[in-house]
Amino acid sequence: MSIGLSKSKYCRGIQCSKMLWLDKHMPAQAADLGLESVMSNGLKVGELARDYFGSYSAVEFEEDKNLMAEKTKELIKNGTENIAEASFVYDGLYCAVDILHRDGDGFDIVEVKSSTSVEGKDIYIDDVAFQYYVLTQCGVNVKRVQLMYINNSYERKGDLELDKLFVLKDCTEETKQRVTDVANNIAEIRACVENESEPQQDIGVHCHTPYGCAYYGYCARHVPENSIFDVVRMKSEKKYDCYRKGIISFEDIIKSGMRLSETQRQQVETEYYHHQASIKPDEIKSFLQTLSYPLYYLDFETFQSVVPEYDGLKPYAQIPFQYSLHIEFENGELEHREFLAKEGTDPRRAIAEKLCSDIPENVCVLAFNASFERTRIKELAAAFSDLADHLMAINNNIHDLMLPFSKRYYYNEAMHGSYSIKSVLPALYPGD
Repeated sequence: MSIGLSKSKYCRGIQCSKMLWLDKHMPAQAADLGLESVMSNGLKVGELARDYFGSYSAVEFEEDKNLMAEKTKELIKNGTENIAEASFVYDGLYCAVDILHRDGDGFDIVEVKSSTSVEGKDIYIDDVAFQYYVLTQCGVNVKRVQLMYINNSYERKGDLELDKLFVLKDCTEETKQRVTDVANNIAEIRACVENESEPQQDIGVHCHTPYGCAYYGYCARHVPENSIFDVVRMKSEKKYDCYRKGIISFEDIIKSGMRLSETQRQQVETEYYHHQASIKPDEIKSFLQTLSYPLYYLDFETFQSVVPEYDGLKPYAQIPFQYSLHIEFENGELEHREFLAKEGTDPRRAIAEKLCSDIPENVCVLAFNASFERTRIKELAAAFSDLADHLMAINNNIHDLMLPFSKRYYYNEAMHGSYSIKSVLPALYPGD
């Protein structure tokens, strides 16, 4: 019997059928990509979207997909207007439609995405084309296909307004054009997976687009350390173009004479030749002269919610709920202050008040990649006008600790071309 395919497996097979072969034959080679939060957002948005068209009936999950399909048939027969997780089975193919919306004598497929845009997302069309194919093979009159996604300009004011939070895009014609390829795609995917021999599919841009592949480490195991793929600020297309030309290792890069930016050349040559650290003392001194004691080291922790939880917030807004503050005095004395919001509450007012209490208006504040802290403080100032002057005084006195590293006033081999704190700190203090 041919392998079963769901819409998610079909989309993965479209990206790279070798993924599905590895799922079947070598699943232990998959890495954990840490997609729990993405999946959680998708589930949250999907459940919320069910109310968009009014009342609905949901098909509960069953291990036996045929039972879900029978339940769907029953709901359709009974005239149900909206069916969540409407399930269909045909020739080993299975799909659950996020929302099957009755439209006169037919139905609309509504596919819900937690993204804030669907432009250029071909994989979304592949997704609904598979659904369209299965449903029409099952005899369903599909009248329209729509993608429902998040409106990132929506700002919550009171109760959630689903008609403003969500955007609907009609993609019926695009889907119909794509559906002509579905049967051939299914046949090719199945042929690949059912073959006992591992597919000879080399690595390429498809390993990362539209989604990162859990098997990339396995498929790229032949790539040496310090390769073209480690060069910073180089587009993937160019990296794979070099790879196909045999320019892979740092040695290959140097011998090829390929053009590199100053930053890229410093990275490649420092690691290949094991150069000593590059230090620009005059520039470092100039940076240090902009600072003054006491020094207030600030670091925010934030969370994001695809659905705005509180008034004044937009989808995916960064909400600060915690900060750590170290104060360094000129005599070397250190003082620590901190804030942690109460769980389940809107933390913004409390954290803004505590910031104003802990940091005077005109002191020297330091943050690593300070644009993040500055943006959060500006957002708090916009939300609380009575605290705005104090908050903006803090904001205007923030200095960026990342600057000496991003400007390459200091660089060493262990930084591997990066100036993120995750690279800088262990490079400066190895083994600490």
